[in-house]
Amino acid sequence: MSGALPVATIRTEVPVPLRFPDGYTTTARVFSFHGLVDGREHLAFGLGDWSVALDRAAGGGPPPLVRPHSECLTGDVFGSQRCDCGPQLREAVERIADAGGLLLYLRQEGRGIGLYAKLDAYALQDAGMDTYEANEALGRGADERDYTVAAQMLVALGADRVALLSNNPDKAEQLRRLGVEVAERVPTGLHLSAANAGYLAAKVDRAAHTIDLPFVR
Repeated sequence: MSGALPVATIRTEVPVPLRFPDGYTTTARVFSFHGLVDGREHLAFGLGDWSVALDRAAGGGPPPLVRPHSECLTGDVFGSQRCDCGPQLREAVERIADAGGLLLYLRQEGRGIGLYAKLDAYALQDAGMDTYEANEALGRGADERDYTVAAQMLVALGADRVALLSNNPDKAEQLRRLGVEVAERVPTGLHLSAANAGYLAAKVDRAAHTIDLPFVR
């Protein structure tokens, strides 16, 4: 988007205890918003000493750790191994809880093309295309995600300077263009399986993700 960032405001905030299948537990402060430009129901999760981290950053200290995480029903909920989304989400929650910061859960399934189209793309991947080629073969963008709502949420929460937990340079570039200072980009871990090796390689080759794959040099 061009011009001034549209203002979003906090609609609701509630504490939510979280428990993951491996037994890890924490409590998040979950925020909803008014005024998000796409009208979808995105959420922000304040984890660990998130408010202390925001106050520290406002005083010129280190920025809070932040991850914008795009929804992946198959990976986040059902544990699909075709991607690394579920393990990245699990990792992010613990790392952000330890450091103090925010996880933004963005309703942008399938890199923004939607759940049904993502499954159509899976069928094309099974026929030999990579994850980006499959989206394009469906007449969609290789990656249609727009992080304007992420910037709106961060500004509404007072987090206009962040340490970005992401392997994706496009997230950092978009947030910077939208007025959020990305003080550093912190890579996530490697979540490699036999089922997602090609998917991860395409991320590195096609979108310059900072993933240290043992077979890509």
